[in-house]
Amino acid sequence: MARSSVIDNNTGGGKESRVRTSSGMFLKRGQDKIVRDIEKRIAEFTFIPIEHGEELQVLHYEVGQKYEPHFDYFIDEFNTKNGGQRMATMLMYLSDVEEGGETVFPNAKGNISAVPWWNELSECGKGGLAVKPKMGDAILFWSMRPDATLDPSSLHGACPVISGNKWAAPKWMHVREYRS
Repeated sequence: MARSSVIDNNTGGGKESRVRTSSGMFLKRGQDKIVRDIEKRIAEFTFIPIEHGEELQVLHYEVGQKYEPHFDYFIDEFNTKNGGQRMATMLMYLSDVEEGGETVFPNAKGNISAVPWWNELSECGKGGLAVKPKMGDAILFWSMRPDATLDPSSLHGACPVISGNKWAAPKWMHVREYRS
């Protein structure tokens, strides 16, 4: 595991940033039976071919660590040369989190305070539609609309962990075959 980075829009490489403070690592696409089974299940669920997916990332957030709200799609041409735009994200939760660590969508519309777990959310989690991490759960969200335009409601962040640890695994999928 190493300090997580964000993508540099000029080089396509990773760079450290205060907006993302977790640690992580990547599992090569198809590297073993477990990874292949996960990738196959995601492909069957999303109808997006396995070949369109990036490597599976494993993330660890300790107390105080977070990822500020961001988009998974790219706003530059450099990062869309390989596989085109990121169109969807499957975020799998590998642990429960005692407090905090929610995935929050600040631009989501609707009566979000009506959800039954509203009072269990951190202040950050109350800043939009929020999902509490629960081991074994996953969320799928789209960065593009059906007409292939970018979807600003996909803005999301990882709220700071207040108590416990958060383990998660995002899988990003592109409009075309992706080669790392």
